[in-house]
Amino acid sequence: MDKPRLRFAPSPTGALHIGGVRTALYNYLLAKKYSGTFILRIEDTDQTRFVEGAEQYISEALKWCGIIPDESPEKGGEFGPYRQSERRDIYLQYTRQLIDSGKAYYAFDTPEELDARREEEKNKGNHSFMYGQQNRLSLKNSLSMPPEEVTLLLEQGVPYTVRLLVPDNEDIAILDLIRGEVHINTSGLDDKVLLKADGLPTYHLANVVDDHLMEISHVVRGEEWLPSTAHHVLLYRAFGWRPPHFAHLPLILKPVGSGKLSKRDGKKLGIPVFPISWEGQTPEESFEGFREFGFDPAAVVNFLAFLGWNPGTEQEIYSLEALINAFSVDHIGRSGARFDYDKALWFNQQYIIASDNAKLCLAVRPVIEGHGYQPSDDFLTHFVELYRERVHRYPEFWDQGYYLFEPVRNYESKPIRKKWKPERADVLNELLAQLKTLEPFSAQAIEATVQDFLAEKELGFGDVLPFFRIGLAGTMKGPAVFDIMALMGKKMALERLEAAWSVFDGMLQN
Repeated sequence: MDKPRLRFAPSPTGALHIGGVRTALYNYLLAKKYSGTFILRIEDTDQTRFVEGAEQYISEALKWCGIIPDESPEKGGEFGPYRQSERRDIYLQYTRQLIDSGKAYYAFDTPEELDARREEEKNKGNHSFMYGQQNRLSLKNSLSMPPEEVTLLLEQGVPYTVRLLVPDNEDIAILDLIRGEVHINTSGLDDKVLLKADGLPTYHLANVVDDHLMEISHVVRGEEWLPSTAHHVLLYRAFGWRPPHFAHLPLILKPVGSGKLSKRDGKKLGIPVFPISWEGQTPEESFEGFREFGFDPAAVVNFLAFLGWNPGTEQEIYSLEALINAFSVDHIGRSGARFDYDKALWFNQQYIIASDNAKLCLAVRPVIEGHGYQPSDDFLTHFVELYRERVHRYPEFWDQGYYLFEPVRNYESKPIRKKWKPERADVLNELLAQLKTLEPFSAQAIEATVQDFLAEKELGFGDVLPFFRIGLAGTMKGPAVFDIMALMGKKMALERLEAAWSVFDGMLQN
């Protein structure tokens, strides 16, 4: 394959859904696999849906994921401008070309007139009104009106749209790189609006013109655009241009496996479906992202790559560079891919486990400092080492190990009620007295002291360690007790244990 040029062309109408990030990723991977170019183009011609800050959000989200465009509104390039709102004159030029060649026509129907016609058709039992080959000559356009009347309306500045003249009953064959050959008959197609009354193009005209002028070789996008591809092929034909290669990606499905994943699913299930957080005008329009949930961006990219693509091997962990080398359109499936959040957590856990301590400390420090603590680098290094295999997300480092910074919130009562006896405190305090003189207060030294004590008293680990663990952490879960004590430090560890015996006594009385 020659060096391809691929683009991701979102509309700045709000937060970038995770499905859009996957589309950007697949375009990026295919471009980079063959040393090609990845382009970010902003399709902002629908000014009624434009949302302030959305373009910046898109750029930040892609940057967080490591999907960096070679050409973009921010970066520039020889094929710019890369915002469609800045290319208005270009679209007007090509619209005139279509009209002059008889491939498009002026339509002067007002929205009110079209609404009335829809209602009229509905009353006749036709609930799918479509402006096209069946009725275009009975509507108000340059095909049904005398040329002199059309000229007069244009001179008077009467608002109009420009529509594509779709041929009657013609089979359009589309070669899709994922789905094979797809056939769409024009009898089911409407005469799409190409230029709106405000002088701006619709998606259909703008994306075809831009893809041609920007020399896009492959259009990789969601399957929801497949029905529109017939119109786009007709436009390429009308201009006399060769269309790019098309590939329409499978849907990302809800976690339950049916239906397209939506932004509302994230709210409903309490999971992220956006790359980074978005602040809307209301709480209902605001969403937390994978970044704020505590995910590593590389893990998110790895997870997204497998939503619809499979390398054909058992390997699942891939760096971005490895994904580039392994990626192939041939291994993209046709059926929808279920959004498995548990799998996303698994991917993130693997990245946390594999991360070096320095990287983990950078990610975890803001979490700990967010709770009001500023641990030393040495303490934090030992802390992340203890908990790295016990968490799935960065905030869980705090959830799992908060007791190393502040008092225990709740004590697990079942083991205490089952095994604790007030007279145990005397024996345990003997052990604490020995630990008070221990230097260094390391995990190895603590363990050796405890073992010697247990041997002398003819006790087992089960007679001591459960009480130590619950006394220190409030739970039976967690890293090795001796590692917790060493990191906690002698003063805090021993004072907490001495205080715990009274707490345990109180549990027996309640």
